[in-house]
Amino acid sequence: MAELGTRLKEARLSKGYSLDDLQEITKIQKRYLVGIEEGNYSIMPGTFYVRAFIKQYAEAVGLNADELLEEFKGEIPNSQPEDVAQSISYSSTRRSISSRSSSRMMETMPKVIVALFIVVIIAVIWFLYSQKVQNTPEEVEDDPAQLEYVQKPTPTENTPNNGDEENSDSVEAPPVDEEPVDEETVTQTISPGEVQSDGITTIYELSGAEAMNIRVEVSGDTWVSIRNENGEEQVTDRVYKASEVVEHDSTENGYARIRLGNANYAKVFVNDEEIEYTLAPTEPGKSTQNIIITFSQEQ
Repeated sequence: MAELGTRLKEARLSKGYSLDDLQEITKIQKRYLVGIEEGNYSIMPGTFYVRAFIKQYAEAVGLNADELLEEFKGEIPNSQPEDVAQSISYSSTRRSISSRSSSRMMETMPKVIVALFIVVIIAVIWFLYSQKVQNTPEEVEDDPAQLEYVQKPTPTENTPNNGDEENSDSVEAPPVDEEPVDEETVTQTISPGEVQSDGITTIYELSGAEAMNIRVEVSGDTWVSIRNENGEEQVTDRVYKASEVVEHDSTENGYARIRLGNANYAKVFVNDEEIEYTLAPTEPGKSTQNIIITFSQEQ
């Protein structure tokens, strides 16, 4: 194994990344990452990509890419003109893919905004109506059957007589008790996690809620990815640093797949309720975790 490859592999292991995690971070195929660690540059698509891939690898594991390339320039093959042309084509393709992804996001955003606007209007109308019902007193109509003529009692030894006949003849109506308005309280429920056969994937079901807001709080370097049921990115897939917070409203999707590259440094919340999951170490010092949440909206 080449000394450069050894240096990069040690840095990767110290970060707790597997080759699969690094492939997601750098978007470089796993076989090229293995070739870099083993010093086998012959499998690369061109000499230009050797330097480009090494630089991406180094930046992902926290090394100074420029210093590393300068130190080991004797091990790295020099770029040829045709390789530069290939790199330009490769960059154009990457930009085209990124442009298509941004276009899909721009098409989706107006729908999300309209849906949220409708939900807000419905909530305001319901609130105003409930306040009106609570503040409107019940009208009581005079019912002849409820009116009683009170006959003046005959004075006795135990019955005082003050001579006030006007007070003795009166009409009284029984008090009307107002019944409180019952309001139905909706409490969200998150089902116990169902661990899949791979040991790192757990499925939960959310019900009894009006929304599904995902929040991931990061306390150390860890890879975070949130995708919908079609595998499309909902947030930027990358390594997040300590104190960073990743948030996404997955209400419209009704589905969220969260992947944590180092779950020891991440907490997942759904509508401010923390998801409890059991860590399943895949390599010493790290734990990759997949969390799938489905949203069961009541009709």
